[in-house]
Amino acid sequence: MLGLPRGVITGLVQARFVAPALGKRGEYRFSFQDLIVMRTAQELTCAKVPARRISLALKRLREQLPSELPLTGLRITAVGDRVAVRQGSTQWQADSGQYLLDFEVAAVSGSVSFLAPPAQSATPSAEDWFNQACELEGQATPKDACAAYERAIEADPGHAGAYVNLGRLLQERGEMGKAEAVYRRGLRHCGDEALLYFNLGVLLEDLGRRDDAIDAYKAALRTHQEFADCHYNIALLYQAAGKTREAVRHLSAYRKLQGST
Repeated sequence: MLGLPRGVITGLVQARFVAPALGKRGEYRFSFQDLIVMRTAQELTCAKVPARRISLALKRLREQLPSELPLTGLRITAVGDRVAVRQGSTQWQADSGQYLLDFEVAAVSGSVSFLAPPAQSATPSAEDWFNQACELEGQATPKDACAAYERAIEADPGHAGAYVNLGRLLQERGEMGKAEAVYRRGLRHCGDEALLYFNLGVLLEDLGRRDDAIDAYKAALRTHQEFADCHYNIALLYQAAGKTREAVRHLSAYRKLQGST
């Protein structure tokens, strides 16, 4: 979802910037705070913020973030070589906690001009609906969250994250047929999204459709060759089917990827 290499994610975990829980298959399960911190690390690196300042900002940011997504949303950006956090109309520096004035600065013909904040659109965007759905998940209202994810998809049929989360929620509620339909609809609209293929594989595995699950995992690997969890799940499926050679091959690939991160 974030487009981060597995090695970067593992590094953030080892540095304790993020603290994911482990799922029943040993997979990482990240919180809202974890996702914000990882996304921030990616954006700050692209903005060429010094590594030491990124480290300090991430530590402070972790302490400042709420446990759930606020209704006003959060935006984290690089301002020069510093990190700014915006919630609603309020903006502050992540590392110092100092508040910033509510305007943006831009260089125009060698001078400095002050620009008013962009007006908010009256019509919620796909990202607005997606964020609302994530908030509703945190409030234990899965039915309303599913509806919000559907609205996100209506606003942007190519919003892969909405398909992933909607399918997962339906799967957790035992609505396997609907979940499979969502994943396959997402693949039609979003193209070869590795996470959609992976979640589809988990669902098919839960339904006992082992061969179909293996095909889904392999499709995920064709899109993202370093998706270690796909190799691991395929290895278990081949082992259960008595195909030892294939199981060993995928288990070796899994261990190699784990060792490289």
